[in-house]
Order: sequence, then C-alpha cells, then structure tokens
Amino acid sequence: MATLLVNAGKAIVTNRIKGAGTEPLNAAWGTGAGTTTATDTTLFTEATPRAAGTSTQQTTSVANDTYQVVATITAAGALAITNAGLFDVITASSGNMFVKGDFSVINLATGDSIQFTFKTQFS
Repeated sequence: MATLLVNAGKAIVTNRIKGAGTEPLNAAWGTGAGTTTATDTTLFTEATPRAAGTSTQQTTSVANDTYQVVATITAAGALAITNAGLFDVITASSGNMFVKGDFSVINLATGDSIQFTFKTQFS
C-alpha cells in the first residue's frame, strides 16, 4: 500500500516538532471507493474499530528518515476494505489524519484481521 502524507499530516509533523500534539499511531480502515489526495481529512467510509499501533524509526536512505507504524485491526463483521490511514486519536471518525492509502478490495469475514505497516519517509 502506498501511503500519502496528507495536508493535515504535515500540520501534525510541525506540531510535534514544536513539542505539542499527539503521535499519529492509531490505524483505521475504510470500505468506500476513491483515490487518496493530499486534501483528504477522512477515510472513504471508515469502518470500526481503530487500533493503536507501535511506532518506530526506520532507515530507508539515511539514518532514522522513516516513521513506521505497525497495527493490526480485526473485523467485527464482514467487510470489504479498500483504504487505511493513521490518526492522532483512537476514537473512530475523529482526530486528524496523518497518512492515507487506497488499494484493491480485501474481503474479510468476522474475526479476520489485517496487519498494516505504514511507512512515511522524510526525504
């Protein structure tokens, strides 16, 4: 999944540099159709639940140039997942979106899960 650092995500970055705000490590998924753009502030038809991920710094080109979050979300019912993103709060349908990506549909049954790895490289 290719992710895009959306405009609201850029504001999160500068806020964090200033020592404020909340780390964007809460993964969410959606079931709607569309193509991710920099102006997006929500997922396409967000489905619950969100899940808190684990963040690390990774090296892609130079030391610690990539922010990575790994999170697993488990379906409470049948879903057709088409997009995912990271937010600065765990509460569904609220908070600021950091990154978002869309992809081909992944059909899930109750109890199925997806482990997402979000990587944002600063270059």
